[in-house]
Amino acid sequence: MKALVLTEYKKLDLQDVPRPEPKPNELLIRVRACGICGSDVHGFDGSTGRRIPPVIMGHEAAGVVVATGSAVQGFAEGDRVTFDSMISCGACAFCRRGDSNLCDSRQVLGVSCTEFKRDGAFAEYVVVPQHIAFRLPEAVSFEQAAMVEPVSVAVHAVNLTPITLGDTALVVGAGMIGLLIVQALRISGCARIFAIDLDDARLAMAKEMGADEVFNAKTCDAKAEILKRTGGRGVDIALEAVGATQPIATAIACLRKGGTLTLVGNVAPNIDLPLQAVVTRQLRLQGSCASCNDYPACIELMSRGAIKVDPLISARVPLDEAANWFERLYAHEPNLMKVIVQP
Repeated sequence: MKALVLTEYKKLDLQDVPRPEPKPNELLIRVRACGICGSDVHGFDGSTGRRIPPVIMGHEAAGVVVATGSAVQGFAEGDRVTFDSMISCGACAFCRRGDSNLCDSRQVLGVSCTEFKRDGAFAEYVVVPQHIAFRLPEAVSFEQAAMVEPVSVAVHAVNLTPITLGDTALVVGAGMIGLLIVQALRISGCARIFAIDLDDARLAMAKEMGADEVFNAKTCDAKAEILKRTGGRGVDIALEAVGATQPIATAIACLRKGGTLTLVGNVAPNIDLPLQAVVTRQLRLQGSCASCNDYPACIELMSRGAIKVDPLISARVPLDEAANWFERLYAHEPNLMKVIVQP
């Protein structure tokens, strides 16, 4: 089969590689769509340390079942499916308590690190365990289904955040995940949603996705504007989708006393934290990791149009052009959001 292989950092080659064979509990899937994730772009240059060449990246995907392992039940050849990016063991203490995203032995498709190597879906075929696969309704296309993984990250973060009907909310960072968080907040019962970013085009999209007001932190005092609109009190909840010191500090500054900040962004391993503001204003900081049992809800929300992903897809490209699009994403080409590879 054809596969896009990270042969060395900043070098992707289209190669002929052996087609994988499904184990007893696995599905062999003909990949029809696979999104280029920001983590793939970071892995392209080795900055994450979790994509050690050679490896086939890609974990936001959907396709058709073409073969099933001998122990598979409930799936058959021809089924349209998407699948989780994370493979849990099902046996550790975290899996048993329902926190499969915190599994002690978790693996991620398209990731190669010191603990494991698992080839992903920038290829014509991929194998996945049946317990992470989900059937697709006809209303959801393969390209849309490749977006279920990022949608699930947003939905999981919103589900972890304590929201009361009528709350005011702030999203800091209007990239892919931030824009999906805006949509998830809109259907969660928030009365007003604000968004902060440094890019006017992304902020315009945030308004399209459901934000009531948006602020460019480069051109205005975003904190002052939000406090003005909340009677000096601050927002009830905030979700941060960047993962760096300044945007996190901004989110904290915009929260009311007793408010909650959910941390989704993960760019910097360490940040400076305004500890006294957190302690003396009794703020709650909640981390959010990937997703956990959120796929069925996400597929349902997408199938009935409650969460829209088509406006976020910038390009649909064949596998033999994907390396070029990686370079364009890595160079931060303006107005590029999600690129879907179609093997």
